[in-house]
Amino acid sequence: MRQPLVAVSTDVKEFENYTWHAAPEQYLEAALSVAGVTPLLLPSFGERIDLDGLLASVDGVLLTGAKSNVYPPLYGGLADESSGPYDQRRDGTTIPLIRKAIQQGVPLLAICRGIQELNVALGGTLANEIQERAGMLDHRGHGETQQERFAIRQKVEIKPGSCLADIVGGGEIAVNSVHRQGIERLGPNLQVEALAPDGTIEAVSVVGSAAFAVGVQWHPEFWAASDAPSRRIFEAFGNAVRAHEEVRRRPLAAE
Repeated sequence: MRQPLVAVSTDVKEFENYTWHAAPEQYLEAALSVAGVTPLLLPSFGERIDLDGLLASVDGVLLTGAKSNVYPPLYGGLADESSGPYDQRRDGTTIPLIRKAIQQGVPLLAICRGIQELNVALGGTLANEIQERAGMLDHRGHGETQQERFAIRQKVEIKPGSCLADIVGGGEIAVNSVHRQGIERLGPNLQVEALAPDGTIEAVSVVGSAAFAVGVQWHPEFWAASDAPSRRIFEAFGNAVRAHEEVRRRPLAAE
């Protein structure tokens, strides 16, 4: 069975005397095995990439998490060492990609750093080191192993009647949490889908989007094979991608 292509964001890394454009395997595995799509790594070359041509050739966009934070000047903030590290080459690729994907109705799933990119792309702002604010939970992952860091240990409340409620059900679900940065001012045309007990925005969707366009602050990719809510998010994304592919290919079939 043919699998539709999904463009996946990449981080720019320097090691072993090479510059690498890479994405963690757990996102690729969840896309392939749970969403049922073929992940295609998009190098972070910014405006050198023909994004219109890309979006005409793929049927979805997956934005991954990363250790880097979105560059603060992109949302009116100041860049300093405490809010880094940064990956401006990724920012220069994902921000315009998000805008074009939404404009063109290409399904979009934005995870962790991805939800922050989504918010900035649509005019919102971010808060750094949110765990240092009074009354806030420590949303950073803890533990020595990845299984410990990404353990499902935090509750979030899904907004009734939201897009996410249709996917995972309304009310409270348990998720993981591995981030220092969060949404401060919500971007126009975004609506809140889920909140943490301390008020942190944990999920958003694009109001009036022609296709699936959801961002989550947690990491459903890590447990997509075994955790029901995580699996349903990737399944919903995969269904949206296949629906987009079917519509896109109709003119070709008619020729």
